[in-house]
Amino acid sequence: MEKPTPLSRRTFILGMLTTGYALAATPVQDNIIKTDTAGLTAGAIQIPTANGKIPGYYARPAKPGRYPVVVVIHEAFGVHEHIQDVCRRYAKAGYLAIAPELFVRQGDVTKHTEVATIFNEVISKVPDDQVNADLDATIDYARKSLQGHKTLAGAVGYCWGGRAVWEYAYHNPKLTAGLAYYGRVEGMVSDERPLDPIDFGSELKVPVLGLYAEKDASISLESVARMQAELKKSTSGSEIIVLPGVGHAFNADYRANYNKAAAEKAWELGMAWFRKYGMPGA
Repeated sequence: MEKPTPLSRRTFILGMLTTGYALAATPVQDNIIKTDTAGLTAGAIQIPTANGKIPGYYARPAKPGRYPVVVVIHEAFGVHEHIQDVCRRYAKAGYLAIAPELFVRQGDVTKHTEVATIFNEVISKVPDDQVNADLDATIDYARKSLQGHKTLAGAVGYCWGGRAVWEYAYHNPKLTAGLAYYGRVEGMVSDERPLDPIDFGSELKVPVLGLYAEKDASISLESVARMQAELKKSTSGSEIIVLPGVGHAFNADYRANYNKAAAEKAWELGMAWFRKYGMPGA
């Protein structure tokens, strides 16, 4: 199994993974969950893709074995400390969790102080095709270099990453299962994003569980209901659960939006979803 290595300037990356929180995520709250690496192997990695290496982070049980792969897809702030901690949480549950930095070709989000600037200067320029190709490469790398399971692979994503889970599940029908936390399902079409999740919901083959918030100011319940209606037309078994009384980013323990009860409930639902579709942790 490959050991974590320092990131090299010979890659095309714009910067290393941040060891803290993105500037735009401040002020950071005191709710932060810190998961240690006891019993784990974890660290920064370089993930080979078709046109260069991208940075990433992984965590897995230290005990030898081929563990189910969980690709952790970041939100607007990239693979910062929170996403790295999420990887360690999945590793503690018996998975090989790996988080690729998916914005790196378009810019370094850690340098920006405003979410709007991150979207306009970086995220809006990231093509869905590029993201899907990088996720393919990430799973391939996890299997070949980190001893990931040869067939079992899931994806979990948050906000921007939640939308990316829907998109990737459509792109890769061999994905075992997905968890999409409060990702936009419509209203995002552009030259770089030709389809919204709602456009292909009825055609999905991969079972995706959507975890949404009743009081999300950026994603209406009407939008969620339209996605639910499309999913019911599919054969995927995909579902959406709306957690009551909480807002967007309820899982982000470093932000004021965090809701401990909702985050813990979503974790339980996600673990049950992976088990239901044959991907239990070790």
